[in-house]
Amino acid sequence: MTPGGSLPATESQHVAVITGLSGAGKTTTSKLFEDLGYTVVDNLPAEFLPGLADLVAREPARFERVAIVLDVRAGDAPAAFAEMMDALQARGLRPQVFFLEARDDVLVRRFSETRHRHPLGGHRGIAASIAQERQALEPLRECADTIIDTSDLSARELRERIFGALEPSTEPEQMTLQLVSFGYKYGLPIEADIVFDVRFMENPYYDPELRPLSGLTEPVRARVLGQPAAQRFLEFADQFFAFAIPAYVSEGKTRLTVAIGCTGGYHRSIVIAEELKRRWADRGYGEASVWHRELERG
Repeated sequence: MTPGGSLPATESQHVAVITGLSGAGKTTTSKLFEDLGYTVVDNLPAEFLPGLADLVAREPARFERVAIVLDVRAGDAPAAFAEMMDALQARGLRPQVFFLEARDDVLVRRFSETRHRHPLGGHRGIAASIAQERQALEPLRECADTIIDTSDLSARELRERIFGALEPSTEPEQMTLQLVSFGYKYGLPIEADIVFDVRFMENPYYDPELRPLSGLTEPVRARVLGQPAAQRFLEFADQFFAFAIPAYVSEGKTRLTVAIGCTGGYHRSIVIAEELKRRWADRGYGEASVWHRELERG
């Protein structure tokens, strides 16, 4: 029996926590979870969260999939988040935490277009409220399993990111690994923990036959990986991650997002991201999710 007299949760249960900045897409994300058959609980007062955890654990057949939306509307969001996580984990439930964010200019534009009031809005203006919220939610961001920057995502692309993150979870001694390929000309992915620049490699873009092909095709892959510079980089990357990933795990880090950038994000970065994913799997680091941010731009 778990605390409170409830039965331990079954392995088939999944609890997702949706959090992040106002205007970053939590409502859209909660609807995606509803489409997946999740029971979505939004804006529940912090005092009710332990009772919800007990109910979910006590009736696993009824609450096999649950998504809880938690943000600054809870008041002291970090305290409410900590209490909720403690309550769920005490009952055998390890939630998967999704943190949604976006660039300040995008959030300001979204609030202006929808004319919605920011939850922290006062007389200081939207920009100041966003800055305050970003600071207040930083502890939640640090605990997130998946961080998604929705600044340039369509609804379909957001759905793909959610689906990709919902792949089978890693073992307790492993961490959640994510790879993002991107183009520097479109800006850095703000969710990245580590960024590698591979623009020093020969660019297939300048080959007319390879230009229309993405890094997911064999001709582009062969051209990129056939370069001595690419192989030397991958050797360095292997050494770095062989040291860094176990070190991160020993420090209790549960998520690592690595971004690989080239000029347009369509050739070199895609090849290297896919190759790192393959090498990580071969070395037993776990199955990484990969998102090619600029793929559709091609």
